[in-house]
Amino acid sequence: MSTFITYLIPGVPVGCVYALMAVGLVLCYKTSGVFNLAFGAQAYVSALVFYLTVESLGWPIWAGALVAIVLVSPAIGVGLDRLLFRHIRAAPSLVKLVVALALLIGIPTTMKLLFGSATRLNPPSIIANANVVYHFGSYYVSRGDVVTVLVTLVVVAALGILFRYSEIGLHMRAAVESPRMLQLSGISAERVGAFSWGLSSFLAGLAGVLLAPLFSRVSSLDFTTLLVSAIAAAALGSLTSLPLTLVGGIVLGIGQAVLTGYLPLNSVLATGLRPAFPFVVLVVLLLVMPGLRGAMEVTDPLSGCDPPPPPLAASVRDPRLDRVARIGFPIFLAVFVISALTWVPSFWVFILTQGLAFSIMFLSITVLTGMGGQISLCQAAFAGFGAFTAGQLAMHLGLSVIVGALVGGVIAAAVGVLVAIPALRLGGIALALATLAFSLLADNVLFPLGWLGNGATGVTVPRPAIGPISFAGTRAFFLLALVALAICSTIVIMVRRGMTGRYLAAIRGSELAASTVGINVAKQKVIVFALSAGLAGVGGAVYASTQGSVSPTDFNYFFSLVFVVLVVTTGVKTVEGAINAGMAYVILAQLLSYIPDHPAWLQRFSGIEILLFALGALGYVIHPEGVVEFQKRFWTERIARMLDRFGSEEGEAEGKDASDGLGSPVAGMFPAVPRAPGGSGDAGGW
Repeated sequence: MSTFITYLIPGVPVGCVYALMAVGLVLCYKTSGVFNLAFGAQAYVSALVFYLTVESLGWPIWAGALVAIVLVSPAIGVGLDRLLFRHIRAAPSLVKLVVALALLIGIPTTMKLLFGSATRLNPPSIIANANVVYHFGSYYVSRGDVVTVLVTLVVVAALGILFRYSEIGLHMRAAVESPRMLQLSGISAERVGAFSWGLSSFLAGLAGVLLAPLFSRVSSLDFTTLLVSAIAAAALGSLTSLPLTLVGGIVLGIGQAVLTGYLPLNSVLATGLRPAFPFVVLVVLLLVMPGLRGAMEVTDPLSGCDPPPPPLAASVRDPRLDRVARIGFPIFLAVFVISALTWVPSFWVFILTQGLAFSIMFLSITVLTGMGGQISLCQAAFAGFGAFTAGQLAMHLGLSVIVGALVGGVIAAAVGVLVAIPALRLGGIALALATLAFSLLADNVLFPLGWLGNGATGVTVPRPAIGPISFAGTRAFFLLALVALAICSTIVIMVRRGMTGRYLAAIRGSELAASTVGINVAKQKVIVFALSAGLAGVGGAVYASTQGSVSPTDFNYFFSLVFVVLVVTTGVKTVEGAINAGMAYVILAQLLSYIPDHPAWLQRFSGIEILLFALGALGYVIHPEGVVEFQKRFWTERIARMLDRFGSEEGEAEGKDASDGLGSPVAGMFPAVPRAPGGSGDAGGW
């Protein structure tokens, strides 16, 4: 018992920091309806500002804390509300989740761009003489831990009083139900939203500054781990109760501390299960607490007044442009392939092959999110299963990577079914968090195993051969990857145009209505999850063979977040959007690598392509069809109007010439053709 208490005591202050973060999450969600996955990134910004002001500029601790917690952090929250979230208060949860994901990956990259990526060791504590120890018999506790616990208790109590007894607290609770109905009551939803975002961001800053000394350096990845624990603590409080959220955070902190003490040192369980423990708790809660799933879905009663989403460009394209597209696309594809096989340098052919592999992976997001209306944050994990399966089969059984890719796709699909079955009743935010939990488990527990990902060593994945035909060469393998992408794209198009695609379109509209007309919603969800995971597995195998070897770091859970942001930026509903995302990702990253070889420049601009896509994903607020898809629709409609105008002018000229007894030699070349009416786009495009 004495040993258990020794492990328990350090877990209480850590749990209080988890609780402080979780309270901020709950506050943000209860008052704005946004499950703010960027909360950890906001905490990181405050910790970084505190470090820079105190350690780099030599400010007093109180001045650095004042700037980081009281000024910078609330300003970020209010800024996010003014620029982004006030425009999507009544938007579906998917839109809010995508915007939060874009901020989660974009904010740390912005900080690196502004302040560099130098290692910042030994972050200072906000508490003077924090290492002073108080003894209680055979146990002891530091002054910093005591202050952390007291601050957390005071904050939770103050928030409880604010919500229960103040007018602004009542308005904040009403805003999440329907900001438009709040406006009809004569209350400014804008003012309420700004206040709640500033307050929740203040809590993120406070938690970040308190948490920083627990780590050896200031790193955004550590604050993402904090976010993981905070979400689980918020779930323990059912996203509604501040006292239960406090208890949940403390329980998680104690649980992790006890696991650290009792698990064998340097074992997979010790290094993997401990960081994954909060999400294990989260998945269990999601599955056994139906009320929690309902609490995560907030819908505006007036959402039915919103206009329908815009149709895809292909479904409203002028017939004259269809003729151009049917001729132009094969010509473009032929030029692209011939160029890659002849005059394009081998290095760039390798880059393009990487883009083809990513495009196959991104097709999985097109299927699941674009067609199925669900969001998954574990697509990189599915790709990892396909890649490691192909590598292990090639190394130990001597099978061709082509066979390994097919087997890897099947295994990834089977894993997708295993993930989908317990998550059948989940959707929206709950499903996203459950899949993120699986991604974290795969990253920390499964992939380090020798028989799967082989830990830091990774696995070797050779280039394949079919009989005497070898694809070891860069150009030959490019051609094989292109064929794989063409096959996968055809499968996605056929599914979208077939009965499965129609069923998924009906489910996106209303699961209840779809089930009423006889559609098996559970079966369709499993099918789309399996297909999505299988495509990701095949793409992972192609990527692994392109690289020659892969390790678990190539399929880190963070890449799952990046993948969603990339595809959403270009267009999540079309095959073309996935291919655009894959090619743009690798080409942009390579172009940015030509930045002058100066250490300071490289530190600042490394990974900036992710920031650019994150900024593009913020456009999802206005254009949920994707930036590229929006531009396609805009320009096709504009060109069609130009053709109509040109045809009308020619018709007038023809009539005038006819009256003079003359005929126009170009009359009728561009007759005005009525454009097709708008539609859902499920059966159009590619």
